[in-house]
Amino acid sequence: MIDIKENEKLNVLNHSCAHLMAQAVKHLYPQAKFWVGPVISEGFYYDIDLGDDVIRDEDLPKIEKEMKKIAKDGKRIVCEHHTKAEAKEMFKDDEYKLDLIEGLEEGSITCYRQGDFVDLCRGPHVESVKLLKNFKLLKHSGAYWKGDKNNKMLQRIYGVCFETAEDLQKHLDLLEEAKQRDHKKLGKELELFMMSEYAPGAPFFLPNGMILRNELEKFWYDEHTKEGYEFIKTPIMMSKELWEVSGHWYNYRENMYTSMVDDREFAIKPMNCPGSMLVYKNSLHSYKDLPIRMGELGQVHRHEASGALNGLFRVRTFTQDDAHIFMRMDQIESEVISLIRFIDRVYAIFGLTYDIELSTRPEEKYIGELEVWERSEAALAKACEAAGKTYKINPGDGAFYGPKLDLGRVWQCGTIQLDMNLPERFDLTYVDEHGAKVRPVMLHRVIFGSVERFIGILIEHFGGKFPMWLAPVQVEVIPVHHEHHYEYAKMINDELNKLGFRSKLDARNEKLGYRIREAQMKKIPIELVVGDGEKENHTVTIRRQGHKESKTVSFDEFVKMLQKEIEDKVRCDI
Repeated sequence: MIDIKENEKLNVLNHSCAHLMAQAVKHLYPQAKFWVGPVISEGFYYDIDLGDDVIRDEDLPKIEKEMKKIAKDGKRIVCEHHTKAEAKEMFKDDEYKLDLIEGLEEGSITCYRQGDFVDLCRGPHVESVKLLKNFKLLKHSGAYWKGDKNNKMLQRIYGVCFETAEDLQKHLDLLEEAKQRDHKKLGKELELFMMSEYAPGAPFFLPNGMILRNELEKFWYDEHTKEGYEFIKTPIMMSKELWEVSGHWYNYRENMYTSMVDDREFAIKPMNCPGSMLVYKNSLHSYKDLPIRMGELGQVHRHEASGALNGLFRVRTFTQDDAHIFMRMDQIESEVISLIRFIDRVYAIFGLTYDIELSTRPEEKYIGELEVWERSEAALAKACEAAGKTYKINPGDGAFYGPKLDLGRVWQCGTIQLDMNLPERFDLTYVDEHGAKVRPVMLHRVIFGSVERFIGILIEHFGGKFPMWLAPVQVEVIPVHHEHHYEYAKMINDELNKLGFRSKLDARNEKLGYRIREAQMKKIPIELVVGDGEKENHTVTIRRQGHKESKTVSFDEFVKMLQKEIEDKVRCDI
């Protein structure tokens, strides 16, 4: 799906359309006051104070109608330049604009006017509202002024605009497809996970979801074993003193859950890294031992704002597929290159692609010296280039202890963080070739990001149609008639389960077409339909998810085919 914010032409178009929407809202709700209306990757939005009025779904078509009327009128969009004093006078009755103006520098302040509507804006805009014909208002929600829950709740209206009606329709079709792939919707329909008001932001994995999760984790362990990782398990709760050493207590405290135990303060871990520090420090290490790769599927807890919670994508407890790699300075480049290749191989199995962002030192709340940060950022950039990867700079979004490479699409998956600070704070050492104690450097990295989020990504990526090796139910055996074919169907199902496949039998007294359609709705990869012919010849008739045609083969041939498909981790899109 196109990133509207990154497309120069669409960025300007959507920025202008945000003003068009605001003008329409002002016509329909004269008391309306406006905060900001930025362009985002998905289109645009405007935050609006409507007083006592509340926007409802049925109001969006009314606003669209007024927008079309304004666009048809064809007013030019004109840029005006004002002094700060003039701008304050112009918006003297609007506390939101006055707040914005106060933050602007002296000099020329720009406003854009179209007919009877004017708003503060840096621009640019299209020449005329008549160019804003192909738009759609998508949804509305609440949003606190300045994102602060202590402030007034405003109303946010989202929309999108394209140059042509055809482009708009294509985009809306993609949005509808994304809606059908929504992991929260499919998670419920496929009985993968649930949420409860008794545990906000904490997913409950159901039996089907646990099968999927267990297969992913087994895959994770198998692949990491091939790459020379060793595995550890660290405590979920550790004392305040540890988090003070790591810097989390001062830089991450607001996101941590704490408790008093025996008059001593503890915190549930928001990250796994301090535990790995202690494991490394537990024994002596030689330069010959490095790199040391420690993997941990560790459950962490972070206090996320309730408004930010979103299915499996944003939760308060999750399992990070963490690893910490301790190495010498001269191993940084080779280790990062090796890691990128490892990630490429893992993502390729799922058919996932990604972009890379180099996230640099935060402006505030960071530990370590500037020189160390600069060296770390340069080392990650060099390694990325050596691996043949392009990247964007994401200024100020590094972790408080080091810069990182963020690998993701809409949602972040993998991260590679270079850390020269925590080894210093924990006084980690190894003995070099001269017998001297030397400080190692460390990589923090995840590939899935978190098991929970990755499952959410896979649900949407595959649309619930998981490849055979991941599917909670791989095969459903369906007898044509219960009376005549049940015994044979049961024998087939039992044999498949004995061989280690995940097979279920649907022998309900329902019409054959109904049972086949239901298996399709459950997105089971294969239905085996068995009737007279199959019973007589010891065969099975294969119907694949999403395919109309069927194929009849011997049972032994089917087993071999199934085994190979699982072993090769064949994707359903192949």
